[in-house]
Amino acid sequence: MASERILELLRRPASPDEHEEIRELWKSHSKAEDNRDLAGLVSTLTEDCVYTVAGTGARWEGHEGAVRFYTELLTAFPDIHFELDYIVIGPQGVCEEAMVTATHEGRWLDHEPTGEKLSWRNAIFFPWDPVARKFKGEMVYTDLAFPA
Repeated sequence: MASERILELLRRPASPDEHEEIRELWKSHSKAEDNRDLAGLVSTLTEDCVYTVAGTGARWEGHEGAVRFYTELLTAFPDIHFELDYIVIGPQGVCEEAMVTATHEGRWLDHEPTGEKLSWRNAIFFPWDPVARKFKGEMVYTDLAFPA
């Protein structure tokens, strides 16, 4: 049986205006990331946003946490590039899938830099806050595997 939270998400009404608002905010977020504009990124997020990387236990909270997440990611992979492969936008938020390429030049999570050019697939969910009209963070799912 679905939880109350899931039922609330499933029952969210879809409107063309909100769809456009979510899409435009996602575009602003993506452009800010491409431009390494942390202030622009943070402006698309709720103050209580949360960033997670599935399977790692890694978690960053609030605007300060989002800045740390991006600073750590862009330091570890300064040439990171996302090639969007799939996207779904709805009243619950945005889900995207992309092929990612980057050179591992700095520490990421518990992994020391290898200097290698890496390629992996990411799926990222940006949950939408319909009251704040911003994203509540990102949930990152990745097949990036580091050698043991």
